[in-house]
Amino acid sequence: MSMQRLAGKHALLTGAGGGIGLAVTRAYLQEGAVCTAVDLAATPSAGLAALQAEFPSHLHYQTLDVTNTVAVQACVQAASQQHGVVDVLFNNAAVFDMAPLLESHEAMYQRLFEVNVKGMFFTMQAVLQALVDAGKTGSIINLSSQAGRRGEGLVSHYCASKAAVISYTQSAALAMAPHGIRVNAISPGVIDTPMWGHVDGLFAKYEGLQPGEKKKAVGLAVPLGRMGVPEDIAGAAVFLASAESAYITAQTLNVDGGNVMS
Repeated sequence: MSMQRLAGKHALLTGAGGGIGLAVTRAYLQEGAVCTAVDLAATPSAGLAALQAEFPSHLHYQTLDVTNTVAVQACVQAASQQHGVVDVLFNNAAVFDMAPLLESHEAMYQRLFEVNVKGMFFTMQAVLQALVDAGKTGSIINLSSQAGRRGEGLVSHYCASKAAVISYTQSAALAMAPHGIRVNAISPGVIDTPMWGHVDGLFAKYEGLQPGEKKKAVGLAVPLGRMGVPEDIAGAAVFLASAESAYITAQTLNVDGGNVMS
């Protein structure tokens, strides 16, 4: 049963059309937040459309390419004009790709860092600037990954991009602490989202596996014995957005079934 822990909050969520972003949007709405959900698509996904029907006055959709810094600024301004300054940012938009190190090309590098690092940073910066200008406190939640905690031979650029998320989270938290604004990150483990079909296919290609074999193996390797689901991340996202985490900043919370211990 919802405790309405986010009542009176305005949350901006990127990459909200499916998977983790959609699950967190649903959880925020159930906890009483007004949500501006953004994604690349011109119209809301089926999942977001269903939530709009359920929460017609609390969920609004905007199309956004987070790599376009001008569009990011406009999005944050429009959201603030419609619902007030954004109190919570769930900074989730990301892409994945992989290749052997010696075959990893510049276009892959640019795409991963454009979305996962540049998009993350300048979305965070725009929301932070609005909070500082308004003299308000707030909570920023950036999405990293267990891949950001280590290197992987086939996944070098993605790992590096998610390590950058952790670093920027720490730097931003220190910069914003005098303003009372908290900045944290979540580091998911292997989460069963539609993206995993793409990931599994790439591992099958480069490791000579059958389709589905990598996905099954990584789930069994988790200490808790299964892949996570998007709702496993939603609980942590609500906690970090709420007053329950008022004394937590500059942290990256592992939500990974025990894969990483820190």
